[in-house]
Amino acid sequence: MSGTGSASVARLKERARAAIEGYRERLLDLSEDLQRHPETGFREHRTAAKVAGWFTELELPFESGLSLTGVKARMSGRTQGPTVAVLGELDALVLPRHPLADPETGAAHACGHHAQVASMIGAAIGLAAVRQHLDGDVAFLAVPAEESVELEWRRTRVRAGGLTHLVGKADLLARGAFDDVDMAMLVHTSGQPARLSVGDSHNGSVVKRIVFTGRSSHAGSSPWHGVNALKAAMLAISAIDAQRDTFRDEDAVRVNAVLPHGGDAPTAVPDRAELEVVIRARTLDALRGACAVVDRAARAGAVALGARATVETTLNYLPHHQDPALTELARANGTALFGPDAVAPGRHLGASTDMGDLGAVMPVLHPFTGGATGDAHSVDYLVTDHVLAALEPAVLMAWCVIDLLADGAAGAYDTLARRAARTPGEPDGRPAAERYGDLRAGFDGLTHYDGARDDTGRHDGTHDDTTHGTARGTEGEGEL
Repeated sequence: MSGTGSASVARLKERARAAIEGYRERLLDLSEDLQRHPETGFREHRTAAKVAGWFTELELPFESGLSLTGVKARMSGRTQGPTVAVLGELDALVLPRHPLADPETGAAHACGHHAQVASMIGAAIGLAAVRQHLDGDVAFLAVPAEESVELEWRRTRVRAGGLTHLVGKADLLARGAFDDVDMAMLVHTSGQPARLSVGDSHNGSVVKRIVFTGRSSHAGSSPWHGVNALKAAMLAISAIDAQRDTFRDEDAVRVNAVLPHGGDAPTAVPDRAELEVVIRARTLDALRGACAVVDRAARAGAVALGARATVETTLNYLPHHQDPALTELARANGTALFGPDAVAPGRHLGASTDMGDLGAVMPVLHPFTGGATGDAHSVDYLVTDHVLAALEPAVLMAWCVIDLLADGAAGAYDTLARRAARTPGEPDGRPAAERYGDLRAGFDGLTHYDGARDDTGRHDGTHDDTTHGTARGTEGEGEL
């Protein structure tokens, strides 16, 4: 696909661009307003209401309350055909010391999702001006909870049945919100010097909550009667650190841990300690291997102190690889918009995104745009140029959708055919939610270790102690 199209397609693109420019100040104001009112995942009620207001103004039928706060609108084309989804992520991070953090919640937009919401609305404005020339539909989804924060709060809701997964796109997938979507895209802000980066990939990730339990006693007069859960956790951290150089460079493994609880008072031997561990890797096999390392470390800490350890494992994000056909399309349109020197090639990033979950079951596009300064997820990250971060991505996505759905949706059908050629048997007629469930199967579960007995662990879950999952597939080409 060239991404430039025929003369008629070029006219449609200019019409869409003009429509977006007509809302220029309002879209920039929206991006700035959302930046100053951050909300964390599954709690983005104000932001979702803003999106719903825009959909109402644009006369787009929509659903709200999806996965608690998600909002989904649909724009019909002139004929039936494939459906392309344009996404915007609603949530912020928890960074209380960020200069624009909410003083009550500590939430801060240190990843630029507010600009995504504005660019999604902008794309809807542009495509509304040409919808009568599109042979297919466009879905606009404001999705919650891309960031992996406040995990225990989310686990509580999963246990209660209010959520199925800890992150938004995973939960929406499991609930069937993407069953009527054939491909999806969003544009993410970045502090990088390039105006546009196309084709980046990301690690997948697993989160583990490890609770060590021991026995309390007086830390001064009778510490020998206690079993120190804190020291068991510290030994587990040391065991993880001791194995970092055993991870292959090409697997891009990252293991990060924090100790949210390490005891109640220094005068008593701690009888409970809790670790939160995030494990990232480039492929599912590398994730399994790193999970096995962390589980061995947890068991070792328990055995060394005679404590007990319970490991709760949740697959957080699947590895993310972008669709080659959509990447070509975005690069061509980015070059037409900004010039060839402004478009950088993609690279592999150690971070993670739940676009990987979506990309496991359909073609996805996730370029990065400029407009921000500082390092993502840090107190110095800030969108300073809302034109680059919100307005220009709206034009880019509108142009990509036009290329996909104009002229009988030839571009979309070509994208789907190329995907099918790479992944024989997919999608086999099953809805996205069902196929996604199969991909995630095998990671989640509980493992119990009794260090006093030094047994091999008791397991309550869906996966085996040694394999850590049964998901299969092709890695490195954009699908699993």
